[in-house]
Amino acid sequence: MKITVINGTEKHGVTYRMKEMFLEEFKNDAEITEYYLPKDCPNFCVGCTTCFLKDEHLCKDAEYIQRIERSLLEADLLVFTSPAYVFHATGAMKAMLDHFGYRWMPHRPAKEMFGKRAVIITQCLGSGAKPTAKDIKDSLSWWGVTAIKTISFKLMADIDWNKIDEKKKEGFRKKLTSLAKKMHRVDYSRPASAGLMAKAKFMVVRMLQTSLGKQDPEYTDYKYWKENGWIDKVRPWK
Repeated sequence: MKITVINGTEKHGVTYRMKEMFLEEFKNDAEITEYYLPKDCPNFCVGCTTCFLKDEHLCKDAEYIQRIERSLLEADLLVFTSPAYVFHATGAMKAMLDHFGYRWMPHRPAKEMFGKRAVIITQCLGSGAKPTAKDIKDSLSWWGVTAIKTISFKLMADIDWNKIDEKKKEGFRKKLTSLAKKMHRVDYSRPASAGLMAKAKFMVVRMLQTSLGKQDPEYTDYKYWKENGWIDKVRPWK
């Protein structure tokens, strides 16, 4: 199987070690590709709308974004990690997700995403881990991913890994390993089922695209939906 990991920071701290605990279960039989932000996506989206109105390959940062997207589309399991920065995902994670606005369902979602599975790992000192996971989950769900597992931790002591109590670390490992084992048992030859919410969003956007297409048949998003057969009876899930 293939796993693509998006790390919300380059720092090899608490979040990194939690991610490593999770991946340990897969290291003998999975091809794991990792990206570290901001190194692997160093620039902000500037809102030029080129990806929306013309082509995502014309984005000024296409060399970074398209490389990451290929990995996401080829992967069986997506793993996103981020510590909480002021109750939210890291700025680097947000900057990367902004670049994928064109893959949100109201625009040009990738059909592969409707069958993907994802895990989000977050941690914080006291509060913020869950809203950090939501920042990431919002994008994944609007990409069409519905099989999303989130696991969040409160350190409640220290953000320095070396100063965290060994008993607490073992608690982290136990929970992460348990989730990893569950995800390892999944039959990845079968796409995940598209959830009811994803289907509902899709149908609402389908009506929107149909209306926009009547106004302008050359509209980029409408042409994409039409070419995929989604305006008619084809659906991106099985």
